[in-house]
Amino acid sequence: MATKVNLDALIPREDFEIKTEPSQSQTTQTVQIRDLEVRSFFYPNLRKPDFQRETGDWDVKKVASFLKSFLDGDLIPAIILWSSGNAIFVIDGAHRLGALAAWVHDDYGDGRVSRAFFDERIPDEQLEVAEKARRLVKRTVGTYDELKFANENPQKAKPEYVERAKRLATIALHLQWVHGDAEKAEQSFLKINQQAAPIDKTELQIIEQRRKPNALAARAIVRSGTGHKYWSQFTDERQEEIESTAKDINRLLFRPPLESPIKTLDLPVGGHGYNSRSLRLVFDLVNLSNRGIDVDAAAIADDEDGNSTVKHLKNTRRVLQRITGTHPGSLGLHPAVYFYSASGRYQPTGFLAAVEMVRDFEEKNRFRTFSDVRRQFEDFVVKYKSLSNQVTVKWGSGVKGFSRLKEVYDIVLNDLGAEHTEEQIIENFQQNKTFRFLRWEEPVHETESPDFSKETKSAAFLRDALSSALRCNICNGLIHRNSITIDHEQRKREGGTGSLDNAQLTHPYCNSTLKN
Repeated sequence: MATKVNLDALIPREDFEIKTEPSQSQTTQTVQIRDLEVRSFFYPNLRKPDFQRETGDWDVKKVASFLKSFLDGDLIPAIILWSSGNAIFVIDGAHRLGALAAWVHDDYGDGRVSRAFFDERIPDEQLEVAEKARRLVKRTVGTYDELKFANENPQKAKPEYVERAKRLATIALHLQWVHGDAEKAEQSFLKINQQAAPIDKTELQIIEQRRKPNALAARAIVRSGTGHKYWSQFTDERQEEIESTAKDINRLLFRPPLESPIKTLDLPVGGHGYNSRSLRLVFDLVNLSNRGIDVDAAAIADDEDGNSTVKHLKNTRRVLQRITGTHPGSLGLHPAVYFYSASGRYQPTGFLAAVEMVRDFEEKNRFRTFSDVRRQFEDFVVKYKSLSNQVTVKWGSGVKGFSRLKEVYDIVLNDLGAEHTEEQIIENFQQNKTFRFLRWEEPVHETESPDFSKETKSAAFLRDALSSALRCNICNGLIHRNSITIDHEQRKREGGTGSLDNAQLTHPYCNSTLKN
C-alpha cells in the first residue's frame, strides 16, 4: 500500500541551462509562509532542476510532523537556493518547501496545482494518500486557511489556532545561496544530495543520462506521459507521440491497481504504479526491451529530436504487448503465476525474467513450443513458487538475478518438451552445479499470533483462487482479465456462428496464431 505523499507538482522544474548567467541581485536570507502563496513574488519563481528526483519521499506522518515542527518554531535546516535570471532553483530542501506549499495550497498531490500538472490523470493510490495527509495535517496543526481565519477572527477560532497564527507572523525559513554558474549549481546539488540522503542508484543514473532516450522513456512511462515534460524541447508531434505511447505502456503495466491484501486475480503485471520501486522496474524494462539492461551508458547518444525516445517507447510497448493486453501476439501471461510470490508480494525479478523469456521466444520462434507445454509449465511454477525468491536471494534482483531465473525457466521448458516428469526435472536441477542449491520443499511459515497477516490473507486467496482460475480453451494456460479474447470454437470460415455455444475464452496469441 502506497504511503508516500506526491509533492512533485508544488515546485515546477526548469532546465538549469536555459539561463547562462546567474543573477547578481541582492538575495534575501529568510522566507515566510506567506511567501508561498500564489500571489507572492517568491513562490511563482521557485523551480527545481529538471534532473531533480521526484518530490515524493515523505510519507503522510513525516509531512504532518514537519509542519508541526515548523509551526512550533523548531529548528529547520536552511533551504539552499541558486538564482538564475528570474528563476530561483531549489538545490536542497525541495521536500521542506514542498510540504509547506502543500499546506498553503491544500494540495497534497490531488489539488488544483497537482491536477493541472498531471493532466487530471492521478492514480487512485495517490489520491488516497493525499486525502490521508490532509486529514492528518488537519488533526495535527489545522489547515492554513483555518489559521488565517484565526488570525483575522481570533474571537471565533480555536485558542490553539490563534496561538499558531500569531507565531506564523515571526516564523521564517533560513536561506543559503549557491554562487556561481549552472555547472557549479549542479555540482552542489549532487554533492549535497549524496551526503544527506543518498540519491537512489536508479535516480542517479537517470540524472546522469537525462537527455538519453532510455531515461526520457522511463520518465514518461512512470507518470503516464504527465507531470513535468522532460521531452518539451521536441516538436509538438514528437511530444504527443511520446505521451500517448507512454500512457499505453503505463496502462499495460499498472492497471488494474494493486490492493493489499490480495482478494482478486485481477493483478497488474507491474505491481504498484505509485511506488518508489516503479522507476527502477520501468528503467530496466526500457533497457531490456532495447539494447540490454547492462548496456554502457556512453554507448547511448543524447536524443536531439525525440525520434530515439519514440523508438525506445515503441520497442518497450511491443515487448510488453507480448506479455499482456489484447494485441494478437499477446501470450497473456498471468501475473499471479509469473510476477507475484505465494504470499502476494510483487517480484520484479520474475517480471524481468518473463520479459527476457518472451524476447528469447521471439528471437528463436518458440512461441508455439511454449504453448504446447504451457499448462504443465505454469503448474510447475505455481507449485514451486519459492524458486524465484531463492534465485533472487542468491544472485540479487539485478541482471544476474533475472537472467538466472530465466535459465531456470529454460531448463523446465526444455525438460517438459522432452516429456520429462516432475521428478526428473527436479533431479536434473540437483545434478546442475549452478542450481543444486535450490530447495523444493515450499517453506512453512508458522506464527504464534492469533491474527492473520496481510501476507497470509493474500496467500490463502491465491492458493484457492489459482486452483479454480479461468483457463484458455486452446493451450489450457491460465487467463488474465487483461488478455481475454472470445474465439469461435468452429471458425467463421467453416460455418461457425456467433452463438454462445460456439464462444470460447482464449489468449490473444492462441486465438490469432496458435489455432491457425
